[in-house]
Amino acid sequence: MMAAEQNASMPSPSRLADSLVRHALKYPETRVDHPWGETAVKVREKAFLFLGKRETVSFSVKLPSSAEFALQFKFAEPTHYGLGKHGWVTITIEKGDELPLDVLKDLIDESFRAVAPKTLVKSLGK
Repeated sequence: MMAAEQNASMPSPSRLADSLVRHALKYPETRVDHPWGETAVKVREKAFLFLGKRETVSFSVKLPSSAEFALQFKFAEPTHYGLGKHGWVTITIEKGDELPLDVLKDLIDESFRAVAPKTLVKSLGK
């Protein structure tokens, strides 16, 4: 599931955050919301991506299949507020960290599929 292709360098935090939001919005029935002053991307009324934009890029996704895999990396931790026990993982990318953008997009893909209504996921195919 996770692609292994390496990027030459990570984009700036702002550009990376914008790229992740654009990727998440490619799914049907998605929209951006701003609860608690942060950015969330929702499918219908359920959030599948929470993203903070600062000097680092930090986002949380629901990973029912690959949470254990993702948590092996130094940039990942269980999401706080008890969400980690439900498969939510927070990814924090510091300046200078190298992580393939396609891997980050794979995590968002899994989260969308975990949160979206099953009929909507089925309409996507594969």
